Amino acid sequence: MTAAPRAAESPVHAFTVDFEDWFHGLEIDAADWGGFESRVAVGTDRLLDLLAAAGARATFFVLGAAAESAPGLVREIAARGHEIATHGYGHGFVSRMGPEAFRADLERSLEVLAGLVPAPVRGFRAPYFSIRRGTGWAFEILRECGIRYDSSVFPVRNYRYGIPEAPRWAHETGAGIVELPPSTWRLGGANLPVAGGAYFRLYPYIVTHFGLRRIAAEGHPAVFYLHPWELDPEHPRIPMPRRIAWTHYLNLARTGKRLRRLLSDFPFTTAAEVLAARGWPLAGSPETG
Repeated sequence: MTAAPRAAESPVHAFTVDFEDWFHGLEIDAADWGGFESRVAVGTDRLLDLLAAAGARATFFVLGAAAESAPGLVREIAARGHEIATHGYGHGFVSRMGPEAFRADLERSLEVLAGLVPAPVRGFRAPYFSIRRGTGWAFEILRECGIRYDSSVFPVRNYRYGIPEAPRWAHETGAGIVELPPSTWRLGGANLPVAGGAYFRLYPYIVTHFGLRRIAAEGHPAVFYLHPWELDPEHPRIPMPRRIAWTHYLNLARTGKRLRRLLSDFPFTTAAEVLAARGWPLAGSPETG
């Protein structure tokens, strides 16, 4: 694995969005999704307004199933200048699929997105960050399907995801895919996730702010991530295991205010643009032609 040289100036960070509805990540059987109220537009509209007010651009890792239910919203995201990448189709764990099922899921998602946006899809993020040890075969499939970068390998230890010893910064995998990991802050010999999701709602804002400043001080861009439903505290509450319910519903009412402050404190752009600035132009992406 090789890393690109560091930029001399303070980097612009990558803002990424896992575009999915509130129920997609709760490990509910896909056959039951139709029984839940779709609210993906609620959080997405709020997020698009916040990004526009800050003059920021983002990469939306779009779940194919969500795109099918809200095609106009995906077109609007692209029309506003944001990058469209893929989150797969059915929000399954890559580590549980196997190569054939993963390829079919990825190709289905790319087919959906090809009918909605003109630009080629170059980025991928696995649901649940589920490219883990033993799933290196996924990178070759990504490459064969036209994907040029991945943002799935979280260098942390979590009960559902993570490779703690994985590189913290953008690097090239052996399959020719550039890996852009979600950001961590190295503290006490361990990697502390500080850039998004439940961690953004769990920690006081100062932890996220300091973590991103430390990452920039080391000469690297941070990779922040969020879900639209995190800006929709009114979305339904359903019974689920306590650990999942706690992280899913924690501090949702505070997300909007914190995000407004984050977008004021730091500059953000798309993942593809961040990679291009670091020496990895992605052929065919909106940022590189």
